[in-house]
Amino acid sequence: MRLTILLLAAAFLASACAVGPDYVRPDPPLPSGWQTDPPGFAVVPGSDVGRWWNAFDDAELSSLVERATIANKDLMLAAARVAEAQALYRATRSAEFPSIDSDAGVDYERSSVNALFPGGNDATVWGLGVSASWEVDLFGRVRRSVESSQASFEASDEDRRAVLVAVIAQVASAYVDLRTTQRRLDVARQNLASQGKIVDLTRIRFEGGIASSLDVAQAESIYANTRTFIPPLEAAIARAMNRLSVLLGENPGPLANELAAPAPIPDPPAEMTVALPVDMVRQRPDVRAAERQLAAQTARIGVATADLYPRLTLLGTFGFDATDFKDLFQGPSRSYSVGPALRWNVFDAGRIRALIGAEEARTTQALASYEQTILTSLEEVENALVTYARLRDQRAASIDAIRAATTSLDLATALYKDGLADFQNVLDAQRTLLTYQDQLARVDGDSVQSLVQLYRALGGGWTALEPPPPGDGEPVPGDPSQNADEVGDAKQG
Repeated sequence: MRLTILLLAAAFLASACAVGPDYVRPDPPLPSGWQTDPPGFAVVPGSDVGRWWNAFDDAELSSLVERATIANKDLMLAAARVAEAQALYRATRSAEFPSIDSDAGVDYERSSVNALFPGGNDATVWGLGVSASWEVDLFGRVRRSVESSQASFEASDEDRRAVLVAVIAQVASAYVDLRTTQRRLDVARQNLASQGKIVDLTRIRFEGGIASSLDVAQAESIYANTRTFIPPLEAAIARAMNRLSVLLGENPGPLANELAAPAPIPDPPAEMTVALPVDMVRQRPDVRAAERQLAAQTARIGVATADLYPRLTLLGTFGFDATDFKDLFQGPSRSYSVGPALRWNVFDAGRIRALIGAEEARTTQALASYEQTILTSLEEVENALVTYARLRDQRAASIDAIRAATTSLDLATALYKDGLADFQNVLDAQRTLLTYQDQLARVDGDSVQSLVQLYRALGGGWTALEPPPPGDGEPVPGDPSQNADEVGDAKQG
């Protein structure tokens, strides 16, 4: 008993010792600002992009996003994965506490009369007892395991947030695709109607002997060519609606009535803000998940290193055994044992050190993955900013082109009616106007799409839909947005 007490005291004294490296969150260099500074944007430290979809002032878009965050199946799958990781964390943490088992039973025994020590008597043995075991975490194997499991659980939660950000962006992107295609379809139909009038005009002039049959055939050819634009656009509209239905966790089809009526492409907000690179890194769930995965992998080095040292386990049993049930709980029926068990691998041909090396290599991989995730996030923001800036320039040019093409078509038509211009001028002007109008619709849609990708690249969407953190302003464990000294896992051990 004295030995057991001494071992327990030693265990508590050694609990502060954990082999393996203590984790410190990396601090990679980040640019102080963005390379692209598009008009209409303001770089604001800590810019809030929580509910960025509301900035487009489109009630239908906001409704679709809110419904998707409730019913999307990918989000449900991600939430179940978080629950799995949390359960595994609790299971790992249970190793910090003793394991206690109870057993009870009755055996009917008879020994052989022909054995070396013959018996031949029947016996009934009643038994009842408990046994306990507890690994004394002398070198932090259990502690590092818990650290790794907790960081893995937190990484899983960040993965769920990344799915949430992606789903919101996918809903917005599909909605913008729908409205863009509806507008392109409207442009095609308007041009078809205008070209139909030209066909009627050429037929009248042909019947009056003013125009040739070639003019009629060419007008009908342009009209038929424009008709070929319409079926693919109608199919694209149906696909966008089906995509939105699936994102909302519904069967394809039910949204058709809700979204069938054409509506404008959402307008970009009049004033837009973009966070600093350091804020973006703190905001993006995939960066936060990569950091937590690095923390989990760093702790696994300690788990592997602990196998180089002895493993001490305290064992104990207490119970009653009797051949007669009425004597089972009598003092003489008691039995117990208590004491330590020490296991130490003294030779394994370098297996443990090889496993430590493997964990160190995996940690190097996790660090490279974390840094690459940051670089990718910076690239995505820069690409979205420069795309939006160039699309705004293209939009201005497209408007000028439409204005000129409209004037050209009006003049060509008037001159053709007066017999002062060739009909080919009218046909060329019609084709050009349709091309520029369709281009403007696509540019407007692409401009909004670039903003959607920007907000996704900034990691927007999840903070506004998260429940408040536990406690009164307490930092969430493992939150890389917190200072390293404020987070339990930022410097473990």
